[in-house]
Amino acid sequence: MSPDAPREVTGLLLAWAGGDKASLDRLIPLVQNELHDIAHRYMRREAAGHTLQTTALVNEAYLRLIDARRLSWHDRSHFLAVCSQIMRHVLVDHARARQAAKRGGAAKAAPLEEAWVASPEPDTGIVAIDEALSALAKLYPRKARVIELRFFGGLSVEETAAVLDVSQDTVMRDWRLARSWLARELKQEKPHGPGAIAED
Repeated sequence: MSPDAPREVTGLLLAWAGGDKASLDRLIPLVQNELHDIAHRYMRREAAGHTLQTTALVNEAYLRLIDARRLSWHDRSHFLAVCSQIMRHVLVDHARARQAAKRGGAAKAAPLEEAWVASPEPDTGIVAIDEALSALAKLYPRKARVIELRFFGGLSVEETAAVLDVSQDTVMRDWRLARSWLARELKQEKPHGPGAIAED
């Protein structure tokens, strides 16, 4: 990406939010590689033989983005964060549809970094992680966003801090605590309900 590209991306996002439909078509080529990187991070954790491929995930995210034009876009990092969230929802929807077509396809819990790889059934890991992240978001929304932006979106600590408007130290603290909380949830080590983690 050229030094001027982030500014160009921001300008196109603002134009798109303002009703210029052609801006999205000019925007996508500027962020195409980054979108493929995000999709690849998702897909490499999926079980072998997944019916969605990286390009298909990017294309589905693009189709859903068309409906998201009314968001108040901030910059490139915010856009990529939203795209990451959309891709997660695409995969969760896909996984739930596949599970609904099977009998007894309950998701099996696994640690965060291993959930997709270790899952014995295709698509089950993403559902378990989505449910755990949703539970975390109800208790600690910012910490859930940090996981989503860094683990799924591939944003750096600096980019995550900018998107959330917090310090980099706060991002790192949230990252450590949220990962620990999610690992505990995914292992179902919660005899007394969801465990608490320190809030700032």
